[in-house]
Amino acid sequence: MSESFDVLVVGGGINGAGIARDAAGRGLSVCLCEQDDLAAHTSSASTKLVHGGLRYLQQGEFALVRKALNERETLRQLAPHLIAPTRFVLPHVRHLRPAWMLRAGLWLYDHLGRANPHFPPSQRIDLRRDPSGAALQPAYRTGFTYADARVNDARLVVLNALDAHARGAQIRTRTRCEQLIRHRDHWWAVLRTANGDVQRVRARCVVNASGPWAGTVLERAGLDAPLGVRLVQGSHLVVPRLFAHDSAYLFQQPDQRVVFAIPFEQDFTLIGTTDTDYDGDPAQVQPRADEQTYLLEAVNRFVRVPVRAEDIVWRYSGVRPLLADHHRDASRVTRDYRLELDAAGAPLLSVLGGKLTTYRALAEEALGRLSPALPEMGAAWTAGGPPLPGGDGGTAAEMAEALQRDHPRLPPALLQRLASSYGTRAVGLLAGAQTLDALGQDHGGGLYDRELDYLIAHEWAHTADDVLWRRSHLGLRVDAAQREALSATLQARVSMP
Repeated sequence: MSESFDVLVVGGGINGAGIARDAAGRGLSVCLCEQDDLAAHTSSASTKLVHGGLRYLQQGEFALVRKALNERETLRQLAPHLIAPTRFVLPHVRHLRPAWMLRAGLWLYDHLGRANPHFPPSQRIDLRRDPSGAALQPAYRTGFTYADARVNDARLVVLNALDAHARGAQIRTRTRCEQLIRHRDHWWAVLRTANGDVQRVRARCVVNASGPWAGTVLERAGLDAPLGVRLVQGSHLVVPRLFAHDSAYLFQQPDQRVVFAIPFEQDFTLIGTTDTDYDGDPAQVQPRADEQTYLLEAVNRFVRVPVRAEDIVWRYSGVRPLLADHHRDASRVTRDYRLELDAAGAPLLSVLGGKLTTYRALAEEALGRLSPALPEMGAAWTAGGPPLPGGDGGTAAEMAEALQRDHPRLPPALLQRLASSYGTRAVGLLAGAQTLDALGQDHGGGLYDRELDYLIAHEWAHTADDVLWRRSHLGLRVDAAQREALSATLQARVSMP
């Protein structure tokens, strides 16, 4: 028996989840299918920032930076527990860029976006006196600061999927779109689940939000692959915390690129990213040895205590589907997006390019492009609409304080993590639990039965990777034996779709 929908979204990354949420909130019937887990690939492999993109100013991308800066505040309001405004420190390297150029770029960055107390304006600092200078080599005496924000990228995807589901959308993970058959006013889609079951669904419109697989989806629809898409690999390293403060760094490099060093999960520092052309299977991408060498050299140009390869506790890489342009250097390729609508019959909209920060604006624009085929849809609503699930309790610090009042015998570090991951949803997750014993078995790293049961029941978690690397980053805190035991537990508790 087949089901009918207004919109079928193919792809469960940030763009697909954002479009599904927007569409469901406009009263449309929506089905989202994802061949793996939500945020399994590109959307969990970012530098985990909500930012305008300071370096894009050098490339003249003023419109993109303005859009991203304005979206930065919109997203902070949507998920204040998940998005953390952060001070970024930019050490001045005299032989790379003169100070006046940096001041001019930062002034423009300040003024392209709306004034906001959560993102204060840039300023010049003395690194010999500022706490951020203690971790740097003494040769760096002057720097600049500016404001952007950190985010748990995969959880942002999950929150959008949760909200879409609450508004009536079907979220089908581990379900591959194997074929799309076009008719004049509808599509038939053949979907295959992980256990081999085949489903047929009917949809008035299809949105191809499959990222690096956009061409594959179009081929399955009998259409030509998109022109002008360039696959670029970005890799990151995680090491034990390099500095005591909570500011991040932007390190300029001799090749005109920049590398971030960002506080990560309390006890670690995230270093990234690279930009390397990629032509393999996006699902198999891994950090390359030369990328690791590049990132270590990049950070060691600045930090007082060198970072060694043996310090690395996690490496990850993702493939970005960027819009090809005239730049030979992959790092200079635009992070803007393009929406391609094929309306020769039932509409198919392909999402090409984009960045994490602009996903909401992209989704709103995508629904606008589909509105002629779906005239009954409601008006745009996500810019000033209600927050994402869990976002109605304020910042992570405010939420953690509330949880501590209600659960004074639970460890503050655990409550802080739950607050920053789940926001007000942590209240229900912890309901009635005043001791660790009440949370059930600890599967390692502070992952208790209560949280695991919640992830299985409400957030489509099926595997150890879903739990340890996407719904959380507790993979940094568990050993191989604990991971194997968790896999066995999940196999016993979860039935795959």
